[in-house]
Amino acid sequence: MIISTGTASGKSLAYLTPAVASCLDGGTVLYLTPTKALAADQLRGLRELRVTQLRAACFDGDTPFEERTWIRQHANYVLTNPDMLHRSILPRHAQWSSFFRRLRMVVVDECHGYRGVFGSHVAQILRRLRRVCARYGSQPVFLLASATASEPGAFAMRLTGLEMAEVTSDGSPKGATTIALWEPPLTELRGERGAPVRRTATAEAADLLTDLVLAKVRTLAFVRSRRGAETVALTARAKLADVAFSLAGTPVDGSSSTASAPAGGNPGALPTPSTTPPPSDQGTAPPGSEQGALSWGASVPVPVPESESESADWAALPDRIAAYRAGYLAEDRRLLEKALRSGSIMGLATTNALELGVDVSGLDAVLIAGWPGTRASLWQQAGRAGRDGQEALAVLIARDDPLDTYLVHHPQALFGQPVEAIVLDPDNPYVLGPHLCAAAAEIPLTDADLPVFGPTTPNVLDDLVTEGLLRKRPAGWFWTKRERATDLADIRGGGGAPIQVVESATGRLLGSVDEPSAHTTVHTGAVYLHQGETYLVELLDLEAGVALVGGAEPDYTTFARDVTEISVLASLRSHDLGPGSLHFGEVEVTRQVVSYLKRRLQSGEMLGDEPLDLPPRTLRTRAVWWTLPASEVAALAEEGFDLGGAAHAAEHAAIGLLPLFATCDRWDIGGVSTELHADTGLLTVFVYDGHEGGAGFAERGYARATDWLTATREAIASCECERGCPSCIQSPKCGNGNEPLDKRGAIHLLDTLLRSAPAAS
Repeated sequence: MIISTGTASGKSLAYLTPAVASCLDGGTVLYLTPTKALAADQLRGLRELRVTQLRAACFDGDTPFEERTWIRQHANYVLTNPDMLHRSILPRHAQWSSFFRRLRMVVVDECHGYRGVFGSHVAQILRRLRRVCARYGSQPVFLLASATASEPGAFAMRLTGLEMAEVTSDGSPKGATTIALWEPPLTELRGERGAPVRRTATAEAADLLTDLVLAKVRTLAFVRSRRGAETVALTARAKLADVAFSLAGTPVDGSSSTASAPAGGNPGALPTPSTTPPPSDQGTAPPGSEQGALSWGASVPVPVPESESESADWAALPDRIAAYRAGYLAEDRRLLEKALRSGSIMGLATTNALELGVDVSGLDAVLIAGWPGTRASLWQQAGRAGRDGQEALAVLIARDDPLDTYLVHHPQALFGQPVEAIVLDPDNPYVLGPHLCAAAAEIPLTDADLPVFGPTTPNVLDDLVTEGLLRKRPAGWFWTKRERATDLADIRGGGGAPIQVVESATGRLLGSVDEPSAHTTVHTGAVYLHQGETYLVELLDLEAGVALVGGAEPDYTTFARDVTEISVLASLRSHDLGPGSLHFGEVEVTRQVVSYLKRRLQSGEMLGDEPLDLPPRTLRTRAVWWTLPASEVAALAEEGFDLGGAAHAAEHAAIGLLPLFATCDRWDIGGVSTELHADTGLLTVFVYDGHEGGAGFAERGYARATDWLTATREAIASCECERGCPSCIQSPKCGNGNEPLDKRGAIHLLDTLLRSAPAAS
C-alpha cells in the first residue's frame, strides 16, 4: 500500500496506527527513512505515546555498539535507514532472526526521495529484504508514505517489486495559500562574455525574510545549500540589527519612524503582500491555493517602540532569526524547532532537512530560494506554511537558471499540473550486479530467487560468474570472496573507491566523496562544505584517494567545468521529430574537468576561471539525442546563424529544463552538441545520464521530448537578455567557457525541430 498525499495530511497517523497495533499483537515493525533526523523525530513521537509494550529504538550509524545487541534481541519497532539495512542488518540477518520471524510491517517513509540511482539501489535493497524475510517465514506488509506523486502505485511497484494499492485522496483541512513567483532583477554587474548578472536568490531571500519578520510574520526560508542557509540567516540578522540600531534613538512616544526599510523599499515602510487575479490562461492553483502575482506596492509604517520594554524587544530582533540544517546536533535542532513553534524565533533559514516530515507547524510564510527540483518538493515546502489551517504565503524566488526563468514566466507549468513521476531504474546492471553479489553472500541465490530481482537478472548473473565475483554450482550461485559483498555497492554515490576528505591541519576525517564526484566537488581549489563549515581544497590526490582541505571563509563559491566527447554505441529507439529525428540509446562519454569558475556569493559576480589538470573519465550510460538533416541546417546557415553556437545554446537550455520532466538535478545529467557528429553525420545534440549504466532521466526526456523541447524554446525566448545569460543559455559547468553561443539561432533551431512535431501533451 502507498499513501501519496500532501503535507500535514495525516500520513504518519495512517501507518502508526496499524504499526503499533502489530507490536501490541506480538509482531515487529521495520521503519525506513532517508535521513537520521526524521528517524529521531519519529522516535520522539513514539515515546510520547507512552505505550509500555512498544519497544522502539533507532538503529543507525550513531547507535552505540552496546545498545545494538539489546535492539536486535528486544526492540519490536526498529527505525533505520537504507544504508544500515544494506551494510549491517541484511548481511547479519542471522543475528536478527527473532525480529525477522515476527516482522509484520515494513514502513517506507518519505519514499518520494528514492529516485534516480539512489532509488534504484534502495529498490534492490528492498528485494533483498523480502528474500531474507521469506527465509524466516514472514511475509510483511509494505506500507509506503510519499508526498504527492504522479502514478504513485506504479512507482511503488518498481521500488518494492510488489503489487500496490494506492491512496491519493486527501481530505485534510487546509487554509488558502497565496503562491508568488518572484524574479530578482538584472544588475549592472557583467559576467562571462559580458552577460548581465541577476541578483542572487539568497540575497533576495534575506531581504524578504527581514521584511516578513519585521511584520511579525513567522517565516521559513528554504535554501538549497547549508552555506546558503547560513548566509541568508546572517544577512537577515545584520539587517535587523541595523533596524534595531536606527530605532534605538527613536523617542518612545508612538510617533512615526523614519527608519529605512531593510530591503530597499520606501523609507519608513514595509512591503505587505497582496494578490492580483491570475490571467485566465494560467491554469489553476492546487486545491486550497490562491494563484497570483505578488505585489509589494502596499506599505505599512515600520512600528516604533511605545515603551521601554518594547524598545528592548526591538533590540533583540536579530536573535529572532536562526539557521537550521542537518549538520547540527540533534539537541540543537530540537531547540530550534521548539523555538519556532513557540514564536521566540520568527524566521528560520533551512536546507531541505526540514522538508522531510519534521514537525514544525504554525508558520505564516515560506520563502523558497530557487526551484527545489520537483513540483512535489515545491508543494511539500510550500505546505509548511498554514499547517494549522490558517491562510499562508509561499514565495518561489527564481535563481539565475534556465528552469527558474521558465517557471516564473510560465506559471501554467506549475499550477493545475500533476506532479512528476518518480524515475528509477532497478534493472540497471551497474546497480543490480553488486546487489546480486550481496544477496548471494547473505543466502546463496537459486533459480527461484531470480524473478524477485527482475528480468535482467540471468544475464547479469552470467557476467558476474565470468568476472569471478560469483561461483555457479548445481545448488545455485555463491559468493566466495573474503571481502564484504556490500562494499561493491555505493548506494548514495556513483561507484568507484571513495575519496577521503581530510582536514590537513589536524588529520581529522571529515567525510568521503565518491570517486566520480570528486573531480567536480573536491578538486584543488574547490570550496567544500561540511556540516555548515567552509573549507578550501588544498590538494586532490586521486592515487592516494584523499583530498586535503583547510578551514577558510572565502566570499565566493566554485563550479567545476568540463569538456566532453561522446560516441554512440547503440540506438535503442527512435522516431521522427519534425524534419529531424529523435533517438534514445547507449553511449560512451569521455569527460575531463579542465577548470573551475569562481563566483562571488552575494552578487553572483564572476571572479575568474582557474585551470585544472585532471585525468579524463569514461562513462557508459544512456542518452537522448536529436539530429537535423543537412537541408535544414543549410537553411539556418544561410540566415546567418552560428550553427555550432545555436546547437550549444539549445543543449545548455535543454539540460536546464529536463528536471521539469524527470526528477533529477541538472548536475545529474550532461550534454554534448556538435555541428557534425562522427557517428550520426549530422548536426546533433545529446543529453545523457551522468551515472554509469543510466538512471532513467534521458529515457524520460525521450518520452516527453516535444513538451521538453517546447519548454526549452520558451525559456530561451522569455529571458529579457539580448545575447544570452545564465538565466537562459549559459551554463556554469561549460568547459568551453560558454563559447560559442547563439541565442537567436537556438530559438530558430528549436522552431525548426518542433515545426511538425506532435502537439505538446
